[in-house]
Amino acid sequence: MEALKQKILDEGTAIGKDIVKVDGFLNHQIDARFLERIGREFARRFDGCKIDRILTVEASGIAIAVGTAPFVGYPPVVFAKKAAPNTLKEGFFRAEARSFTKGKVSSLIVSEKYLPAGESVLILDDFLAYGEASLALADLVRKAGSQVAGIGAVIEKGFQGGSEKLRAKGYRVESLAVIRKIENGIITFEEDDPAGEEHAGE
Repeated sequence: MEALKQKILDEGTAIGKDIVKVDGFLNHQIDARFLERIGREFARRFDGCKIDRILTVEASGIAIAVGTAPFVGYPPVVFAKKAAPNTLKEGFFRAEARSFTKGKVSSLIVSEKYLPAGESVLILDDFLAYGEASLALADLVRKAGSQVAGIGAVIEKGFQGGSEKLRAKGYRVESLAVIRKIENGIITFEEDDPAGEEHAGE
């Protein structure tokens, strides 16, 4: 998505060799108008897929999922919690996700009533790095007796191998902008996205 790449270059910040800070428009402050374009692009990428539900993880994935829902038929949006709240008394599904950035393992939890069996679930998130969060979300879908329609990320750090890991397990992965490398404060992207992308003036 060329507009996204340009926005990352204009408003994002590269830190070291593996961190891209985009909190000005994506995961701290949100550019709602641009979020709509992201939602439309995910809808285009997954056009033809049966989507009964969108699954993401708190907190930064929630806006992405909610912003996409109107363009794929308003399916329910469910987000996995990173800790079981006191109010969660009934059954729930749990999966473990390792965060290489934070250096810890988190439990992702979803109530069973919000992830029923027999559905086609689209997984969305803001970033895809090593793929651990997406694998954990896919594990929740499997435990629920449903199937993964696809996995979408707004920004993928391609050099960390997450998409290859997910595709090796048979999942369809769509990333709107794929970063090939970060060097000396300069972000380099992979080649252009698939044909048919929404144009800037639309």
